Order: sequence, then C-alpha cells, then structure tokens
Amino acid sequence: MRSGFLKLAASNPSVLADRAAFGVIDKVRMVYPQRAGSPPVVAIDEASFSFRDGEFVSLLGPSGCGKTTLLRIVAGLVDKTAGSVQVGGHEVTGPRRDFGFVFQSLNLLPWRSVLKNVLLPMEISGRCDHAAVRRAEELLDLVGLSGFGKSRPHQLSGGMQQRVALCRALIHKPDLLLMDEPFGALDELTRMEMHDLLLKIRAETKTSVIFVTHSISEAVYLSDQVVIFSKRPARIVEHLDVPLPYPRDVHVRYTPEFTQLERQASEALGVFK
Repeated sequence: MRSGFLKLAASNPSVLADRAAFGVIDKVRMVYPQRAGSPPVVAIDEASFSFRDGEFVSLLGPSGCGKTTLLRIVAGLVDKTAGSVQVGGHEVTGPRRDFGFVFQSLNLLPWRSVLKNVLLPMEISGRCDHAAVRRAEELLDLVGLSGFGKSRPHQLSGGMQQRVALCRALIHKPDLLLMDEPFGALDELTRMEMHDLLLKIRAETKTSVIFVTHSISEAVYLSDQVVIFSKRPARIVEHLDVPLPYPRDVHVRYTPEFTQLERQASEALGVFK
C-alpha cells in the first residue's frame, strides 16, 4: 500500500474502512466565491466516500445538487476548495491519462468518421498505431458498430452516437471511467439497452466507473454502490450497497430486492416522508 493511503487512513479512518480502496474522496468541499455583492455559493459541503478497483459507483441526487461538480473535481477538471481526492494511490491534481470521460455533450467531431472519432485520444497522445486501430475496431465490434467505422456521426442514431463516445472514452484502456448523465437524452428503451451494454463493457474491461445520474432505477440497476446526495449544498445522506448479483438483466428490475433498494434510495432522497 502506498504511503499516501496510510497517511490518509490515519487522519480519517472512517473513509478508508476498506483498506483495499482504489479511490478515496475525503472531505471534499467546493465553494464558489462571492460575486457582485452576492454571498459565496456552497456547491459541495464535505463529501467523502471510497471505492474498490473495478467497482461501479453511482452519484445519485436531484438536478443541480453538485454531483457533476464533484465528478469534475474527481476528473481533475475543477479545483476543489478543500479536501483530498486520491485514485490509485496518487492525489488528483489535474486531468490524467488513465481516466476516461463520457459527459452529457458527446462532442463527436462531425467531419471525422466513427473510427477516427474513437481514435482521437490516441492521436492526441501520439499513440495512434496499428495496435490502436485494432483496439478501436474491437471496441466498435463490442458495442455492435463494427460496420459503421467509415460513417459520420450525423448518420447515426442518438444511441449509436453514445456508443461511439463510449468507445472513444475506453480506447486508451483507462483505469477509471467518469460518466455524467450520459443516457439522459435517450428514449427509455434505448436507455435500457445502453445500461446492459455498459454492464457488458464493464465486465469485459474491469474498469472502475463513477456514474452521475438523477434516476433511481438507473443507479440501482448499474451499481455496486450508490452514493446519495441531498439538495444543494450537496451532502452525502446515504451510502447504499447494491448486493444484486451479476450479470444483471431486465428481470432483476422486477424482483422484490430491486424494489426494496429503489425504496431505500427514494427514502434517502426524501421522496417518502
């Protein structure tokens, strides 16, 4: 175990109750400064949780509660006001090459083919060789797009574009995949198909995932752990373990165990008083 982990565990043993933790978010706080006479805005009020390597964690809460802000802090895209974020034993101080990103806006380049969109991160890092092309083709095959490598994004449906964005995020074999409500714009049927596809990819790649959503059923279906937030300023009100076995399919959504987990999450969010 790295010395940084030992030091953090000593200062806050509750966060690292699981000493096999791969990621540790410890007392993260985010305050936006005062503007034009308005008081400072507290977006996140001390968030702490940890997760193991290969675990799927959903951040669940109402819209505007600070989930995306926390995800961007973990990604190294936003500087936190206070606290610590460690992944793989290293403090996150900026964007990292071992992270992958899928955000609400897919940002596929319309003038590039599907294959070249997937390969973009490898081109940026100077690693776009024959092995990278094979990896891209394998990923497209995995998500059911093997015949669309030469297509342009506008020729694809929304669900197909989402699959391309997922392949692009995975092309460099990230240790951590960060996803910000990636399926929010999809119809319900396509969204459920993407859930199953994401679980399939996660099983194949063993990648750790942090997934932002405001859908209770989505969080329960996908996750090993659901971290539930209050309204802004974001506070963690419950950590919900999801013991449903893998592989999961549509039938698990109609089991008493699934319904009970949905109810627990709903109670934590204040849906049931």
